[in-house]
Amino acid sequence: MTASHQMKLGAFLWATGHHIAAWRHPQAHVTAGIDIDHYIQLARTAEAAKFDMIFCEDAAGLREANINIASQTSRSIGFEPISLLSALAVQTSRIGLVSTASTSYNEPYGLARTFLSLDHLSGGRAGWNLVTSASPIEAANFGATGLKPHADRYERAREFAEVVTGLWHGGPSGHDGQSFSVRDPLDLPRSPQGAPVMVQAGASDVGRDLAARTADLVFTAAQTFEEAKAFYDDLKGRMAAYGREPDDIKIMPGVAPVVAETEAEARAKFEELQELIPDDVGVALLSSYLSIADLWRYPIDGPLPELPESEGMQSRQALVVEQSRRDGLSIRQLARHFAGARGHWRIVGTAAQVADALQERFEGGAADGFNVMPSYFPGELDAFCTLVVPELQRRGLFRKDYEGRTLREHLGLKRPAWLPAQA
Repeated sequence: MTASHQMKLGAFLWATGHHIAAWRHPQAHVTAGIDIDHYIQLARTAEAAKFDMIFCEDAAGLREANINIASQTSRSIGFEPISLLSALAVQTSRIGLVSTASTSYNEPYGLARTFLSLDHLSGGRAGWNLVTSASPIEAANFGATGLKPHADRYERAREFAEVVTGLWHGGPSGHDGQSFSVRDPLDLPRSPQGAPVMVQAGASDVGRDLAARTADLVFTAAQTFEEAKAFYDDLKGRMAAYGREPDDIKIMPGVAPVVAETEAEARAKFEELQELIPDDVGVALLSSYLSIADLWRYPIDGPLPELPESEGMQSRQALVVEQSRRDGLSIRQLARHFAGARGHWRIVGTAAQVADALQERFEGGAADGFNVMPSYFPGELDAFCTLVVPELQRRGLFRKDYEGRTLREHLGLKRPAWLPAQA
């Protein structure tokens, strides 16, 4: 298999880990969110395994209104991610550096300048994950009267992305739009990779259209092969309307693997984590993703109630509701399942079993690669790099060394055209 047809891998970093109870694990580093040496170790581990990128998400506020829920509050403690990735840029040399930043609480000129600076600092390894922010807690931190409607957030995001990409691509210096006015070009030369990589994760209809128009890379969540395949085909099918080829976007679903030498060991590791989830913590996390404040009022061993359409993360709400109906899960069961990987695909097994599952979706046209979400750090990232990566390399599914130096080269993305005004 040629390098251009090998799967892509991202390492999704999140303090102690992606499992809601990771901070309680005996091997967890509880203060990981503010330990730069911890992040340097994770970044170097992923780079040694030849991952395409590391990815840091962000939220401009606490993740839970009830700060007494320690698991949620502990996940809110951490560095601002672009600052963190700037530090990691000088501790690594090849791996891509992707960060979330919201179009709701930033201005396009400042954000474009910040990410282009990171791109130059790293030699062309930066990427921006565009989000519209769906949390009322975040909105309250920016003087807003409340969370703006979903459609309004995406209309602002569309114009925001247009301004940022225009600045990165050396377009005309003037922009006077509905939400933004920008006069000057950036005070930096063009990116070493043409432009930082544009990443998105919205899965609603309007989110998919924005991705088809502007994204280079899309993160998504899908429990089943059929869900992953349907999303993949739908998004790739929208691209022609914007004059783009299907391979101009790489789609990387999230996956939360728990891997060990034997299946029994892997399942024991997973059950150990699951037993660390208090019911109130699981239900609180589920409530936040469903944007329903009173979920605790319903019988925990009863079914999920009918929910009104949310102004929050609509695609994530739909995914959770679909799974609850499909699998007949009670609120308790759904909360425990969701807490393990926040709605993403979970695989528990040996290296061969994990590789089999990844290979099926990759070769079946349901993914171009995967955003790996270790349950706890550093243990599960180490296990994936030690056990699964060599198995993927043995099968010819993943690189043994980097072929280029920039994130676009790693992902097999075209270098964007330089606009005539600055050619």
